[in-house]
Amino acid sequence: MTTRKRKKSLLLLPHSESPGGQTDGEAPKRSVQCQSSESVHKSLSKDESFSPYFSMRDDAVRLTHSFFDQPCVHLAKAFLGKVLVRKLADDKELRGRIVETEAYLGGEDKASHSAGGKRTERNTAMFMEPGTIYVYPIYGMYLCMNVSSRGEGAAVLLRSLEPLSGQDVMRGLRAAKRKEGAKTLKDKELCNGPSKLCQALDIQRCFDRRDLATDTDVWLEREPEDDSVCDREVVSAPRIGVESHGEWAMKPLRFYLRGHPCVSVLNRDAERQMGSQSCTDSSVLGLCKTERTV
Repeated sequence: MTTRKRKKSLLLLPHSESPGGQTDGEAPKRSVQCQSSESVHKSLSKDESFSPYFSMRDDAVRLTHSFFDQPCVHLAKAFLGKVLVRKLADDKELRGRIVETEAYLGGEDKASHSAGGKRTERNTAMFMEPGTIYVYPIYGMYLCMNVSSRGEGAAVLLRSLEPLSGQDVMRGLRAAKRKEGAKTLKDKELCNGPSKLCQALDIQRCFDRRDLATDTDVWLEREPEDDSVCDREVVSAPRIGVESHGEWAMKPLRFYLRGHPCVSVLNRDAERQMGSQSCTDSSVLGLCKTERTV
C-alpha cells in the first residue's frame, strides 16, 4: 500500500486508505470496550431471524443471512433503499436509508484491503461469512463501516444514508466530533459520507466482525412497501479516492440513487451516460415494481 498525500476531505476515503500511517500488516488498535450497553454484545443463533432484545416497527422486515449471501456488486446495489438501524443504550433507534455504496471485490481488486488475497488482523472481517461488519479507522480518528458479501475477501462500503428518524440525536453525535461554534448541520449533511454516517449512528470500532443479520445493536431492514430499486435509477461511477490503483480506479463500482440529495459526491458524467430514461411511476427513490431481493 503506497503512501498518498492526505486530501482536505477526510470523510470520503475508501478501503484502500490506511489510518494514521497504519499498514495492513499491523494489528489495529481496538477499543477496550463499547460504551454503555455496547460492552455486552448479545447475538442470536443463525436459526433465529429476529432478536428478542430490540423493538422493531410492526411493518418492518429485518434482513437475514440469505440477503447478504450474494455477489459483491449485487449486494452493493441491493443495499440501496434499505434501512440501517442503530439501537442506542437508551433504546433510542436511529434510522437511515442507504443511498450510496461501493463494492470491493476481494483479491483481484487492487483498491481493496484484501487485494492479492492478503489477510491481516485488520481485514479479517472481509473473509468472514456474508453479512459480517467490517469497521476500520482512517487517520486514527474516523471510522468506515463495511459489510462482507459472497466472495473471498469481498465487502461493500456504506457511503451515505438518508436520515429517517433520530435526526436530533444524529446531529448531537456529529456535533461532538466537530469544532465548537460550527454551523448546525442540515439533515442531508448528517450522513452524506462513510465516516459521517458512522459518527451520526455511533458506529463503534468494536462493531468489527459482528453479524449484521443477528446483532442487537445494529441491523438492516426492508420496509414492506419498499420494492427493489430500479436499475435505471442507480448511477454506476468510479469509486472515491482510489486514483492510485490503475485500471481499478476507473471501474464503475460506486453505486448511488440518481438525484438523491444525500449522496456524498455526484458524478455528472456517469449520470449523463445514463440518458434521460427513468422508471415509470417510480417514487423519489426510484423504486420499481420488481421482484424483491429478499
